Amino acid sequence: MIVIGADTHKATHALVAVDAGTGRIRGDREIKAEEPGHLAAVRWARELDDDRAWAIEDCRHVSRRFEQALLAAGERVVRVPPHRMGASRKGEREPGKSDEIDALAVARAVVKDGVECFPVAYLNDQSMEIRLLFDHRADLVAERTRIVNRLRWHLLELSPELERSCKRGSLSKSRVLDRVEREQVRELRRLSREIDALHCELGALVRAHRPQLLAELGCGALTAAILIGRTAGNERFRSEASFALQSGTAPIPCSSGQRIQHRLNRGGDRHLNHALHIIAITRAQRDPATKEYLDRKEAEGKTPKGALRALKRHLARHFHRLLAEPAADQQRAAVDQNSTGVAPSPMVCIS
Repeated sequence: MIVIGADTHKATHALVAVDAGTGRIRGDREIKAEEPGHLAAVRWARELDDDRAWAIEDCRHVSRRFEQALLAAGERVVRVPPHRMGASRKGEREPGKSDEIDALAVARAVVKDGVECFPVAYLNDQSMEIRLLFDHRADLVAERTRIVNRLRWHLLELSPELERSCKRGSLSKSRVLDRVEREQVRELRRLSREIDALHCELGALVRAHRPQLLAELGCGALTAAILIGRTAGNERFRSEASFALQSGTAPIPCSSGQRIQHRLNRGGDRHLNHALHIIAITRAQRDPATKEYLDRKEAEGKTPKGALRALKRHLARHFHRLLAEPAADQQRAAVDQNSTGVAPSPMVCIS
């Protein structure tokens, strides 16, 4: 008897067949997640052994069609909970993660505990429809709870008395929401005036400190403020590579299956990364040279997201050079000192 483990994805499924008695690998292959691929999987399995069972990780959003094809072909299918697969993978000698390793972990989890210990796959259209509707309703309830919680925090900041008067669960009622809306209009107008005033003040500070940033396409006053504030003195970075690491634009390897690619370093400063992302997106939409750069990267084999990551790395190098230049206010202070012979008062930078 053999057990065939399947690691299912939207586009492809990885299959690994192992001997039920020894756990030895009998064969493996990858199929397309479509009807011809399902038929090819059944023919391949029948050539390996007459006595077989299919073990599929219990994630029915991507495995449902494959399960349905196997059951229609008269195959025996069991579902493996994800945590059982994880425990099986930890016991393997080969470290790492790939589609084949995951499929092997699914199969050996069933071999270890026995096919009879796992729930048999059974598909019912009505049950699936009810489950999908219930899951959708649960998502909506969770989203409403998230918004209500955020609204309560805002009320606590703006009007603590009003927040205390709203009983638990009352923000789901239209009458209470109408009252909250009226009382918050005045606060919203006041906050809007303050926000606009702060925007103007930030623009003036950036123009006085780093006007060269505002000359860059896609870098407005707020984006420049993020770059200046989150960098907190460009001299603290040993090189542009250090700046790229801090901004989360230094790529790190990330591969799955036969696909080799890189992704961003998620350990960087996400605010700084967000500012560079805004600049990259704006230039990709408005700058012909940037569009040409992205097209060239995609022609080299990069995905659109991979090309955008390369652009952000390039922008990190460019803005590191701009931030390394002496600030405009420091240059003016140096000119004043040379003309008057009086040293300016020292500036203290707190970050």
